[in-house]
Amino acid sequence: MPQHADVEPISDALDLRGKVLYIEDNPINVDLVEAALSRYPGITLLTAGTGMEGIRLAQSEKPDFVLLDMHLPDIGGLEVVRALNEQIANEHLRVTLLTADSLSMDIVKAMSLGAYDYWLKPIDMRKFEAGLKRALGKGGRRE
Repeated sequence: MPQHADVEPISDALDLRGKVLYIEDNPINVDLVEAALSRYPGITLLTAGTGMEGIRLAQSEKPDFVLLDMHLPDIGGLEVVRALNEQIANEHLRVTLLTADSLSMDIVKAMSLGAYDYWLKPIDMRKFEAGLKRALGKGGRRE
């Protein structure tokens, strides 16, 4: 039986380990990411529904990777990146922005402040998994 190119071997999934913090106010998007991450037993998902809650969790839980919605109910994603700037620089925290606006100047500003990457919404699951592997795979996560 031929294997599909987009199906990864289970050993690859088992190699991914770390804490992922998803800062997102839309429960449907949170459910999608939670379902995608359920394939990876070594990944712990933390979620925050506001920017301020996300900042607090990032500072207390020390995640390896942050997925950050740029449009939150309390503060914008750019302000979250600014608040996490020290962790980005000193602890090599990887923050990936999620936005529906590919032309936003906030993306450019956030990248200049140390954000790791940005992904467009709706989330493309192949890109999501490839980005996850880059951030949390061998050599990607903080030791």
